[in-house]
Amino acid sequence: MLIPYALGVTTLFLLVSVVRASAGTYFQPNSTGIKIQNGFERVYVQPYGLHGIRVRASLMRDPTETEWSTILDPPIEGPGGNAGLSHDTTISYLSNATLRNGNLIAQVSLGTISFYRVETDQDSEDNLTLLTSEFTDTKARVPRSYVQNSNSGSFEAMFDFDSDVDEQFYGAGQQACCKDSSVNKKGQVVDLINWNSQVRMPVFVSNKGYLQFFNMGAQGRLEFGPIRTRYVATEATVVDHWITTAPEGDYDALQRHFTSVTGRQPIPPDWSLGYQQSKLRYWNQSQVIDVAQRFHDEQVNVSLIVIDFFNWKFFGDWSFDPVFWPSPSTMVDRVKSLTGAELMVSVWPAVEDASVNYLELQKQGLLATTRDGTGVTDSSNKVYTRLIDSTNPDAREFLWRQLNESYYSFGIKNFWIDEADGGTLGEQYENGGQKINLLPYARAFTQYYVGTQEGSGKLYPWFHQQAIDEGFQNLTDFRTSNDDNNNTDLNLLSSPSDINNPMTFPSFRAQSPNQPFTPFTTCPHLSLTRSTFIGGQRFCSYLWSGDTDSKFPVLLQQITAGVSVAASGISSWTLDIGGFTGLDIDSDEGRELFVRWFGMGVFLPYTRVHGNRLCNITVPTPSIPFPNLCSNEPWAYGEDNFVILKKYIALRYQLIPYVKKLFEMLHETGKTIMRPMYYDFSLSDPFVRNGTRSNDPRIIYQFMMGPRLLIAPVGEPGVTTKEVYLPKLPQAWIDQRFTWTHWWSEKNLGSGGNFVNVSAGLDEVPVFYLGTKEDIFSGNI
Repeated sequence: MLIPYALGVTTLFLLVSVVRASAGTYFQPNSTGIKIQNGFERVYVQPYGLHGIRVRASLMRDPTETEWSTILDPPIEGPGGNAGLSHDTTISYLSNATLRNGNLIAQVSLGTISFYRVETDQDSEDNLTLLTSEFTDTKARVPRSYVQNSNSGSFEAMFDFDSDVDEQFYGAGQQACCKDSSVNKKGQVVDLINWNSQVRMPVFVSNKGYLQFFNMGAQGRLEFGPIRTRYVATEATVVDHWITTAPEGDYDALQRHFTSVTGRQPIPPDWSLGYQQSKLRYWNQSQVIDVAQRFHDEQVNVSLIVIDFFNWKFFGDWSFDPVFWPSPSTMVDRVKSLTGAELMVSVWPAVEDASVNYLELQKQGLLATTRDGTGVTDSSNKVYTRLIDSTNPDAREFLWRQLNESYYSFGIKNFWIDEADGGTLGEQYENGGQKINLLPYARAFTQYYVGTQEGSGKLYPWFHQQAIDEGFQNLTDFRTSNDDNNNTDLNLLSSPSDINNPMTFPSFRAQSPNQPFTPFTTCPHLSLTRSTFIGGQRFCSYLWSGDTDSKFPVLLQQITAGVSVAASGISSWTLDIGGFTGLDIDSDEGRELFVRWFGMGVFLPYTRVHGNRLCNITVPTPSIPFPNLCSNEPWAYGEDNFVILKKYIALRYQLIPYVKKLFEMLHETGKTIMRPMYYDFSLSDPFVRNGTRSNDPRIIYQFMMGPRLLIAPVGEPGVTTKEVYLPKLPQAWIDQRFTWTHWWSEKNLGSGGNFVNVSAGLDEVPVFYLGTKEDIFSGNI
């Protein structure tokens, strides 16, 4: 039994007795919960979800159970639902107690909580592995530490847990562009604050076989120190964290457990798995129709065309400027007839006082405010703006009604909820667009309906995504377990005036984070977001990595960003193919970078082109905001490259059955789509395990797309070959006669554990597959 030598005899007996009660099947909880009463501190330890335990700590009073939470109650799988603060054991700080759920044990000894895994596959049924414990030392500060705010019931909290010196940590959300290329986060300090491209989340996965999640919307930080991991919440009333375990190396099981308590990704519509075309920006409807016509004439498949920002007249109108978009329904019909493609429109949360909606939003109190009054939260395009307070259900209803009237009712049913990072319009500074913007604070001191920026700011994008999902569910024929009468037919909503007809627009029903609607199985439409939070995967939404630099090193850095956010439970992810800014479409370097990036993009969950391009153009620029006239379509990168890009686009459509199957598995079990090397090969290949620990570029700059495809993108200019490490296959895969096969040459390269040198022309992104192409193309995996 692998337990700390310092545990007393009583504690040791409790652990052994709980473990030996196992009968070889799922161990149902031996307790409804433990309450630790430590003077002013109350701590609840309860079983929750598959092999999971939830811990909630508060000061002076019990948790209210109304704290904002992204944990589902009840969970999709596992025990613990609808339990409230129930417990059958109350102990003082100096007492001991043990709780087991499945193969996870929480042991309370002298006020300190330790977590163990029961190793059911070992010869002895009472074999335990210590996963982590609240950190203690002779002279260390206590592991649960609080600083009470003098003017409220909230506090700053610091929770410490021990970690092994050589332990690896993954996840923590998506790191910001563009220098952080880490997969293993050990040694880092992670700032829990949202901005453009930084989507950090308080969740991490250990290579020891556990996942820990802080169910907190607070700003703060994660510190992955040599022997201690610390979570800091800037402001909280309850510290709520959850932990689960699985056999070492079984990361899919950890994701299954995690998404059973935070939600599963609905299956996206089929069209979204094809090619998505976007640029900054198409600024009138004739340009959109012209682009669709060109795709039709060139006989190139396209599934989505995106209308970017400033399609409105004023921030907060949430409607087309009729000067440039006189007949949206005509545009939608024309694009559909030419290409079959859907349209998506950009929606910002910003509101300026010239907007037709400003006074009504202000009167109803639906705008986020600053701590000392109405104030502003940011500026853009030379005007000051405020933020619609999407944490308020009335604000979400107001927003959706505008979107329905202005876009949805004309056939534009997909929304790009850009700049929705919260607090401001999303940069890591205030006063954007003005000469002085590097003010000495990273976020406005915003006050929301649900609380302050410090205490709730991480939740803002989550609520903003929710506004769109609520709209989908109120408008479509989706039925929920809460309201069997909600069966509106989409075909009944034929004009903007129908929004006021209760027969076609049911009473708007807002979700709450801990008691949401039954989620969609298959999404009717999609929203694209620049930020999210834990649980955002249960919306019909996908995340992209923000405004990235158009550089070869960033192409590779995006792999580490993608696999990190995937390890955090968000597999519905994409990026700007080509990067967002700095790519010249008329330069050889820019064209090469775009094609290289596109080759990788074919093998992402979504294949999406976007960017603010540079070009050699002499046409007069119109005096409108951001009118960029440079092209970003496949034919804009030269005739030779157009041939290659058409080849890649055709391949993407061949891969749709495979990608759809991956999303089906994601929906059913939380199985990660974009997979770092350690996911599948850390047990079979020491080189992968050690390379991940050191963030070796030879390991972290390649990934698995599902269980059958390995992609190793080219991240430097001017090369025609690439040396790729093929991981050693697990024995179970070898027993299935799987070997690595080069995608383009069909050369069998064996069972891995070695480097290979392969051709890597612009039209041959290094890709290797397992099994047969027939199975991949059919989705039979």
